[in-house]
Amino acid sequence: MDTISALITLLFVMDPLGNIPVFLSILKDVDEKRRQWILARELLIALVVLLIFLWGGETVLNLLGLRQESISIAGAIILFLIAIRMIFPSPYGLMGETPEGEPFIVPLAIPMVAGPSALAISMLMVTSDPSRMFDWTLALVGAWAAAAVILMCAPLLLKALGNRGLIAVERLMGMILVIISVQMFFEGVQKFLHLQAGVAV
Repeated sequence: MDTISALITLLFVMDPLGNIPVFLSILKDVDEKRRQWILARELLIALVVLLIFLWGGETVLNLLGLRQESISIAGAIILFLIAIRMIFPSPYGLMGETPEGEPFIVPLAIPMVAGPSALAISMLMVTSDPSRMFDWTLALVGAWAAAAVILMCAPLLLKALGNRGLIAVERLMGMILVIISVQMFFEGVQKFLHLQAGVAV
């Protein structure tokens, strides 16, 4: 996985276009003057969480004794499930019901932006090649920045694309994520089989 493909995958996983209706719905009762500030705060919290998992996730995985192949396969499964829910959404949205009142960390920062798939992909990038931390950090920050711009412009994008346009784009992103997740799964299985063959020899 190169830096550009990692950035695109992370951006699709964060699903900013699909999250626009959810963000607008959660923030609709918040004072308009505070709305952008809350949104910026939640996005920054999400970035911090993502960077923690990117830089510290490998240490946790090593302490737990988990192998790279396991992370690849598990990340693919999570990504596949998220993609399926993007294509065939639940009536409660991608992440289920959301609490009332002014949001703090949950659900906007976690799990809407820094969701399980984004965290899994972040750790997978590091375990695949720990020597490229600068590239992975660049991809993560780039994907987050693109998602942040989209979400900060949520009202304008909703007016431009409309609900149907946003739904169509989200379905397309979901289909692409299904393909990416299947490839990740096969790559993980292939590495596992090669490892087992090497042990057997």
